[in-house]
Amino acid sequence: MLNVVIFGAPGSGKGTQSEKIAKEFELAHISTGDVLRKEMANETELGKTAKGYMEKGQLVPDSLIVDMLAKVLDEKKGSKGVIFDGFPRTTPQAEALKKILNERGTDVSVMLDLQVEEQELITRLLGRGKLSGRSDDNLETIQSRLKVYHTQTTPLIDYYKQEKKYIAVQGMDSIDDIFNRIKETLSTWK
Repeated sequence: MLNVVIFGAPGSGKGTQSEKIAKEFELAHISTGDVLRKEMANETELGKTAKGYMEKGQLVPDSLIVDMLAKVLDEKKGSKGVIFDGFPRTTPQAEALKKILNERGTDVSVMLDLQVEEQELITRLLGRGKLSGRSDDNLETIQSRLKVYHTQTTPLIDYYKQEKKYIAVQGMDSIDDIFNRIKETLSTWK
């Protein structure tokens, strides 16, 4: 089973690359952002709670994300593996993911870190906001999200390095060039 954590700052291309990886390697794609946006659109209790955090550029509390993830993961039984897009974002979430997967007889195979320069991230996110109308893609929220990423999320790099599952991927080229590097890397992990 191939379980991939795709990692990178907001705007690094995680969603785009996740879709390509899921298709190429026949993996289930779990995007916590998509699941949360669906919960918000359906105005569930989780969605209402998550919306308050997301609109401020803050991370949704671990307990809410972990419970949601366990439920979604059970719905994906029988797949060749999973790509986790947007989760984990903190070391406690990584530890919770390890526990959830171990309870199901598996573990994270590899963590791919899409590395993109900060100004490029801002440019991409502002462009995405204009195209999609996403309320969280405005300059103030983007800067807040990047600050949260740097303070709370980047410690995951050390966590996955200790697990010997960390791979840095240069994310400044074309979508296809980045994907080809990822594909080559993942082919060795299968």
